[in-house]
Amino acid sequence: MTTMTAPARPVYRLTTRGVLAGEWTKFWSLRSTWITLAVSAFLLVAVGLIAAASFDPADSRGPGSAAGDVVALVLSGSTFGALAVGVLGVLLAAGEYSTGMIRSTLTAVPSRLPVLWSKAAIAGGIAFVVMTAAAFVAFFAGSPLAGDAMATLRLGDDGVLRALFGAGLYLGLVAVFGVALGALVRSSAGGIAILAGLLLIVPTLVMLLPDSWAENITPYLPSNAGSAIMSLTTADTSLGPWTGLAVFAAWVAAALGAAAYRLAKSDA
Repeated sequence: MTTMTAPARPVYRLTTRGVLAGEWTKFWSLRSTWITLAVSAFLLVAVGLIAAASFDPADSRGPGSAAGDVVALVLSGSTFGALAVGVLGVLLAAGEYSTGMIRSTLTAVPSRLPVLWSKAAIAGGIAFVVMTAAAFVAFFAGSPLAGDAMATLRLGDDGVLRALFGAGLYLGLVAVFGVALGALVRSSAGGIAILAGLLLIVPTLVMLLPDSWAENITPYLPSNAGSAIMSLTTADTSLGPWTGLAVFAAWVAAALGAAAYRLAKSDA
């Protein structure tokens, strides 16, 4: 008499590629992803075209006022684009906490941290690709609208490619920043509020400080440091392009580190 034994169940190993694939599927399955990405690109292009069409060479204070800096002019919408891609990152991370889906995610990925790294990589990578493409569209479409004095700038000119690709790098990092804030506070509303405060409100408040303080603090604020990469010229009160991007990357790394610590040490 023979004894029938059940076949051994296969052992499934969780891989980084598998976590990335899962987060990729969740990312594109959300309608808010498509909408927010489209809004981000639209704002960058549309505001840049409006700024180029309404450019006044006599205005020494507006974007692009520096001689030949048409790139700063057509990338005027980066402020609004940054807020939109940052919101995308916050929703990607905090949305699972509001629905309770994070428990299922962390059950499937008990080591936890790969989930955060995957969300950050996907949000940052896609934002970089989409917003870099939008930056080039804004440049090619906006340059002819800026007038003869500023329409002669070409891709091969010094700093132009760096500024356009830098716009994508900066906005990609903003998306990662949003993921970090969303995972840290675990609230969509709270993460968006902090993001908007750091990118838009804090720079305005710092300007109310005494001039000596404001000049020393302003260049190191997240939005001011990161956006330095998009300018062809460097003002006396701002950081250099790559130095500014490095400072902003440090802000993002600090937020990601805090989010990783909370994710690893506290319950979902």
